Amino acid sequence: MPESTRTVAVAGGSVTVRTGGGGGGPALVFAHYWGGSAATWDAVVRRLPPGQTVRFDQRGWGTSRELPGPYDLERLADDLARVAEECVTGPFVLVGHSMGGKAAQLVAARRPAGLAGVFLVAPAPPRPPAAVTEAYREALSHAYDSPESVGHAVDRVLTAGPLPGPAREAVVRDSLAASAGARTEWPLRGIAQDITEAARRIEVPVAVLAGGQDRVEPPAVLRACLLPYVPHATLTTVPGGHLLPLEAPEAVAGALAGFLAGLRG
Repeated sequence: MPESTRTVAVAGGSVTVRTGGGGGGPALVFAHYWGGSAATWDAVVRRLPPGQTVRFDQRGWGTSRELPGPYDLERLADDLARVAEECVTGPFVLVGHSMGGKAAQLVAARRPAGLAGVFLVAPAPPRPPAAVTEAYREALSHAYDSPESVGHAVDRVLTAGPLPGPAREAVVRDSLAASAGARTEWPLRGIAQDITEAARRIEVPVAVLAGGQDRVEPPAVLRACLLPYVPHATLTTVPGGHLLPLEAPEAVAGALAGFLAGLRG
């Protein structure tokens, strides 16, 4: 079934939400990474079994770039929760990548009605790793200053191997399509925010998918900084870097389908 769009009111304006499919178990509500967009999930969604999918550009990015701040994690979580509430009538699973994964953890900690599970792809963990120093955050805040700096980040940090040309171009385009506040909020503050107390309140099943060659959130970091605070979560490692939805969409879709099957079984 082709996707349709709808508008959902959020604080300070509205977001355009892409919805597709229907039936077939819990709906999937996606949240993209810092620099991404709803389209980051395209290759994953195409490979999923039939079911409802819901995705949107987060506040300050892409079609939502004109939304006012703040762009902090709590506001991102508010938006994500609002989209789920408005677009899903039955059970749903939050699917969050990197920054979107941290926002998804905050939503899950609120225990919203209908939440059946959380699937985290290379997520930012609830406890900031020791490597996230002030100097690191300041440098990271300039990663998306220009097409050249984005290209450097994509080729040297975010991926384990070359992306196909169109996918790489889309990443560069998405990374530059942000308000100034959204571009800097995550690296300067969000990435360093400790949400371990919230993470401990997550009760639904949680699956974590990590890239074996991820330089941003490597498996060792997730074992140290996420699993102790969500002890019922499972961690699976697949080949790839930080941009698994683009680098390994088959692996992401397969793992997500398996997680959904487990929830039904």
